[in-house]
Amino acid sequence: MAIMRRNVAKEKLASGQIATGIMGNMTSEIIDFLGPLGFDAAWIECEHGSPSWENISDMSRACDLWGLSSLTRVNSNDPGLITRTLDRGSMGIVVPHVNNRESAEAAMGASKFAPLGYRGMFPGRQSYGVGDYFQNANNQTMVVVLLEEIEALRNLDQILEVDYIDVFFIAPSDLSQTMGHIGNPGHPEVQQAINTGLDKIISSGRVAGTLVNDDNVEQYVDRGVKFVMTSWNAWVERGSRGFLEKIIVN
Repeated sequence: MAIMRRNVAKEKLASGQIATGIMGNMTSEIIDFLGPLGFDAAWIECEHGSPSWENISDMSRACDLWGLSSLTRVNSNDPGLITRTLDRGSMGIVVPHVNNRESAEAAMGASKFAPLGYRGMFPGRQSYGVGDYFQNANNQTMVVVLLEEIEALRNLDQILEVDYIDVFFIAPSDLSQTMGHIGNPGHPEVQQAINTGLDKIISSGRVAGTLVNDDNVEQYVDRGVKFVMTSWNAWVERGSRGFLEKIIVN
């Protein structure tokens, strides 16, 4: 009998380790390329990206091949979207714009089978050959809620009361927009709000996550953030500029 695939990122977080994620332009072929680099999770983007349901199956299957946790951001806190995404093989759900306790409860409930939640009773791709799939799915499915608006940080105490959420992720860009600093997540007021929110998540004993880059990742790790996500697109842009500058100079 088959054993359900391990959710490496979820296991690391549960044991108090740091879990790393990679995001950016993604296809199943790109995930195959990124797979052996050593990240714990790959972010499949369905809010701003264009994967089809078939793409989610193929991309999550590529993650399975390399032992990556497939985390898919849906474009709405909708039980139908969450259920179908998990049925297609994603090992985790990223839910946008979670601004209050009710939204957090809805995200968790749609991601888990009873008795924890109310996910629709259908086994899906990850169930093939797996005994006791429904219990295994509850144990392995990762739930990430995105705190993207200042309203979410104002309601953070209540949001943190919701159990079975693996990561409370503060998203800098959308947060800066709702604070009146559109396109400027580095603004001191935004940075203060991010740091205050992260500190509250960490001090509550929950797992904090945020978007990082080469310049600030150590700062956030030192602060106690356990789930760090970065984009590979920036590395290509920086490498390309450096390469072309050498040619222009010559």
